[in-house]
Amino acid sequence: MAEQKDYYDILGVSRDADDATIKKAFRQLSKKYHPDLNHEPGAEAKFKEVNEAYQVLSDPQKRAAYDQYGSADGPQGFGGGAGQGFGGFSQGGFGGGGFEDIFSQFFGGGGGSQQRANGPRQGADLQYRMDLKFEEAVFGKDTKISYDREALCHTCDGSGAKPGTSPVTCSKCHGSGYIRVQRNTPLGAMMSQEVCDVCHGTGKEIKDKCPTCHGTGHENERHTIDVKVPAGVEDGQQMRLREAGEAGTNGGPYGDLYIVFRVAPSDKFERDGATIYLKIPISFAQAALGDQIKVDTVHGAVELKIPAGTQTNSKFRLRGKGAPRLQGSGMGDQIVTVTVQTPKSLNNKQKEALMAFAAASGEDVTPHEGRLFDRVKEAFKGK
Repeated sequence: MAEQKDYYDILGVSRDADDATIKKAFRQLSKKYHPDLNHEPGAEAKFKEVNEAYQVLSDPQKRAAYDQYGSADGPQGFGGGAGQGFGGFSQGGFGGGGFEDIFSQFFGGGGGSQQRANGPRQGADLQYRMDLKFEEAVFGKDTKISYDREALCHTCDGSGAKPGTSPVTCSKCHGSGYIRVQRNTPLGAMMSQEVCDVCHGTGKEIKDKCPTCHGTGHENERHTIDVKVPAGVEDGQQMRLREAGEAGTNGGPYGDLYIVFRVAPSDKFERDGATIYLKIPISFAQAALGDQIKVDTVHGAVELKIPAGTQTNSKFRLRGKGAPRLQGSGMGDQIVTVTVQTPKSLNNKQKEALMAFAAASGEDVTPHEGRLFDRVKEAFKGK
């Protein structure tokens, strides 16, 4: 018996979570695992699981039944009079296609999408990782990339047949792409449909195979394309290039290529979206008296005015000196944080100047070495 799923655990919420918490968790997880955004292995299955959990927990009746019985339909099981069950099945059974679809699910029958197997099919998608420097991600760049993919055979143009010949209707399935097979099941002997083992579902049989691809219609190639990296991309983001993936079958289009960006960190800047951050040290004198200093940005050095009396960790905004807004217009800002540095060692003139400053401020400051000398003198007097 299959293990019962814990929908609360799938969404990462407690069993007493309110509707708003459940909805927020669903939005975050569905965005994280959506097949259009996440092409990691298992992401699509996780997306379906998250959606299944939300369909139950967002419906008060289904949630109540699930909390009581461990099923969204209560003790009745599949369907149970609750409309659609938590598995997404309709009232008509598996997929709503009736008894034929039930056999299709259990015994490999030829219903639904299998009937289109000998039609055009899009090729597989591919993924390419592109490493970028920090500045390249900020400003974008034009480049070329090369990768291996399965392409249409250049000799037969994807037909799989030797030049001068053409595929013929399959002699075994008569062009349907399927053959009927009898199987012995616990319910007795039953007929099901399977992909034809001669034409592999294409409905076409190749008598004289192409010498290059040996009848597959595809060949491996090293493909090179131009890529325009948009300004403002961030680490982990993806860009889709349509029909730059692998070749389709039966005249179907190429799949897509997804470029995943990996951005190297900067040795001086940090970035969050269009905002760039920089930390710089200033001296006590600069902080107290104020100063005009030069500050690095990704656009070049600019002047920054430090007001008199600036405290450590004060922040200054340089408008328009950040990264481009990828989904908007204009540039972000740069935030500069200043830290006031305390000198670790002072020469005599610096000490005298600071002592004079302390005296002018009404402070009675005794340097550490002075206090040590006084303690030594007192010790000798006591002796």
